[in-house]
Amino acid sequence: MASNDDILRALGRVEGRLTGIEDSVSHLRDELSDEKDNAHESRSVIHQRLDEQMRQINFLDKVVEISSGVDVTLREEIKGLKATVEKNHDATQPVLEEWRRMKTIGYGISGLIAFAGLTVGAVVTWASDGAVSALRHWLKIN
Repeated sequence: MASNDDILRALGRVEGRLTGIEDSVSHLRDELSDEKDNAHESRSVIHQRLDEQMRQINFLDKVVEISSGVDVTLREEIKGLKATVEKNHDATQPVLEEWRRMKTIGYGISGLIAFAGLTVGAVVTWASDGAVSALRHWLKIN
């Protein structure tokens, strides 16, 4: 049989090993607690980022919705303006054609007046030469 001293020594070794195991377990618990805190903080940051992304997506959805509404409104306005311009163009087209016709007639009349002026100038020049000779003959001036 083992003596009391041997048993006490064996108990001391077991107690020493238990103390070492307790220290190791305590150290592991501290590390696990730190890891748990870090994981919690990391998840918190990820959730904050996800929440921010969600807010930005909602904002972009609203912007797109508003933009599409404005786009539809602008398209309708453009259609209305296009119809108005076409209607006004159709209404003014006969008047513009009439003005073009009058302008062409005016050019023709101006040409006739210029031609008549040249003709009258040529006749006056010719007649003045004849009138001068007739006047000299009547006044008997050589």
